[in-house]
Amino acid sequence: MRQEYHNLLKPELLRSVSGLSLIARVIVDGYLSGVNHSRRVGLGMEFSQFRSYQTGDDLRLLDWKMLARSGRYYIKQSEIETNVSVKFILDASNSMEYKENDLSKIEYARVLIATLGYLSQNQGDAIGLYALNDQQLYSIHPKTQKQHFNRLLASLLEINSNGKWPTSIELSEKLFDRKHKELIFFITDMYEHDQELLQFIKRLKTLRNEVVVFQIMGSNELEFNYKGNLTFEDLETGDTLKINATDAKKSYLHAIETMMATTKDTLLANGINYHLHTMDTHIGNAIQLFLKKRTNLR
Repeated sequence: MRQEYHNLLKPELLRSVSGLSLIARVIVDGYLSGVNHSRRVGLGMEFSQFRSYQTGDDLRLLDWKMLARSGRYYIKQSEIETNVSVKFILDASNSMEYKENDLSKIEYARVLIATLGYLSQNQGDAIGLYALNDQQLYSIHPKTQKQHFNRLLASLLEINSNGKWPTSIELSEKLFDRKHKELIFFITDMYEHDQELLQFIKRLKTLRNEVVVFQIMGSNELEFNYKGNLTFEDLETGDTLKINATDAKKSYLHAIETMMATTKDTLLANGINYHLHTMDTHIGNAIQLFLKKRTNLR
């Protein structure tokens, strides 16, 4: 049902705008073609109203009969088109450099954002990108123009994972709009020192938006598939810890399961959706969730 894309996750594609665009298109088109061949997601099947043509609109949506009658350009606006901003907030702290099978968390996050951004842009939504750590804030404010998607991809490639997550909770006030409908995706590994991520995420929720947290993890992180004597390094502090894998496995698994359960319960209690994604999880699962949450804002 879903077209395979893992063979496209190569450095030369992951590090270019055209490559990310190709991967996103393959994932979205492959997934949606299997969901329902008779349904065109994004353009809608039921006509709702006309609106004036705006720069960046898909010319295929022009109503030529209205042009012939009035001499003006109009777009057929479907029921699915509403004024929604889709914002992606990316944890750009150094722990996102963690890598398994030659794919880092930050690279997986880029593919995830590119894919959902491609789907959002095709639906006529405004898409924006914010990435931050305690050293830098990257921001691309939401726009609907078609060329804006390529700008978002270029910005994704410029993001460097450095330092830690910032402790200032006031930053969240700059990243959402209380006046309009928003769908916010927060992509992170939830690596935090003193609940700074949880506090930030809770402040994102308003009555007019949907907030979804994707926690990105590696399979080895979740299953602790290690053997022998090992030295682990904290990517954000540089601290090291020497352990025996067999002795540490039980306590590690208990700790991480407790952490994820606490995170999930806290977010759900605040009306925030939580989803765990391993780096070998098919991104089609995120597309399904996106479509569901997008519908909730209509």
